Amino acid sequence: MAGAGEDTGMDAVQRRLMFEDECILVDEQDNVVGHESKYNCHLMEKIESENLLHRAFSVFLFNSKYELLLQQRSATKVTFPLVWTNTCCSHPLYRESELIQENYLGVRNAAQRKLLDELGIPAEDVPVDQFTPLGRMLYKAPSDGKWGEHELDYLLFIVRDVKLLPNPDEVGDVKYVSREQLKELISRADAGEDGLKLSPWFRLVVDNFLMGWWDHVEKGTLNEAVDMETIHKLK
Repeated sequence: MAGAGEDTGMDAVQRRLMFEDECILVDEQDNVVGHESKYNCHLMEKIESENLLHRAFSVFLFNSKYELLLQQRSATKVTFPLVWTNTCCSHPLYRESELIQENYLGVRNAAQRKLLDELGIPAEDVPVDQFTPLGRMLYKAPSDGKWGEHELDYLLFIVRDVKLLPNPDEVGDVKYVSREQLKELISRADAGEDGLKLSPWFRLVVDNFLMGWWDHVEKGTLNEAVDMETIHKLK
């Protein structure tokens, strides 16, 4: 394993998370096969040589006006700094509370934890039973050559009005967007305006699922869109 000393430029907070957090390793059928540091799980060398695949989640939080909360990842993030993405993207950890398979409770618990860590959203604003897991996708995405992602990602939707207090170690900026505003953001990113970039996992969800699921958000019929049997392999 590469040593911490090899990453002297890494922010202290990110260093601690990279070496202390243990991600859940899974196979392509989402069976737990072990655990590994966040550091190793995001090294492209390890991803490619050992086919390390870890469990992740992506939260899409809508307010009562059915606007989607986006975040810009902080400049100090090791992977994909300063890119815009969905509300919260992270990993359930290899701990009892986040390994619970029943009703995907482990992933829901992790989502509630990270919404507080990253965005300062109190747990009571996002009860675990209010998350709707809509689907799972498997993807691989390099970040900068050294770092990247290889994730089996749970896509969680929730409609709540929440209090926000973003953590600057994790989040550079936040904003709520309507569908039209999101389409405009995507067009600007595609045109390379102002260096605007979207995360690869967010773009996969946008291109494959989001607008159809947004219809269900507005109609209050999210349960009709649920498909937790299929694992979508996307590129």
